[in-house]
Amino acid sequence: MITGAVIIASVCWAFTLGVEWGNFWAKIVVSVAVVCAYSFFWGRPRLRFTPSFISAGLASAAVLYGIFFLGNALAPLFLDGAGSQVTAVYERFAGTDKVLVFFLLLFITGPGEEIFWRGFLQEKLMQRFGDVPGFIVSTAVYSSVHIFSMNFVLVMAALIAGSFWGGLYLWKRDLGPVIVSHSFWSAFIFAVFPIH
Repeated sequence: MITGAVIIASVCWAFTLGVEWGNFWAKIVVSVAVVCAYSFFWGRPRLRFTPSFISAGLASAAVLYGIFFLGNALAPLFLDGAGSQVTAVYERFAGTDKVLVFFLLLFITGPGEEIFWRGFLQEKLMQRFGDVPGFIVSTAVYSSVHIFSMNFVLVMAALIAGSFWGGLYLWKRDLGPVIVSHSFWSAFIFAVFPIH
């Protein structure tokens, strides 16, 4: 079950990030649908949207946006070509109406990714290996599938964001705040207030 999840996610992210042809947003929607279907085949995630979980998700999205804003400002001091790699990330997502992108991120890819990555894979790994090892392994897998982009900054961004959301899931042990955090963060950083 866990091995199958890693293989399916790797194939989906290779298709989405590593294949040049096709619209990125169409590919990511298909990939998220596939991994979500796999997740629901094996069970239902823990998911509640209480007022406190929603506020925790929104606050954490704002904190993560701040981390990325600061990281974008500091990255060129430590990594040659960081600015061009960030621009390349945004160019990969260009060509689609920003309103559509906003709603795709908010209602499809953000929730769908969290259902799979934290609600399914991280949860199963924590059950099998313990909370902290499961968190570490799932975060490593999440960041590693972004290698198909051949963009070091994107891989590091996935590592930071994956650690953040994985930690939030480890703390709350429910997908509600994590889905809110991922969905609002991604919608705003890509479609409303880009950092490049």
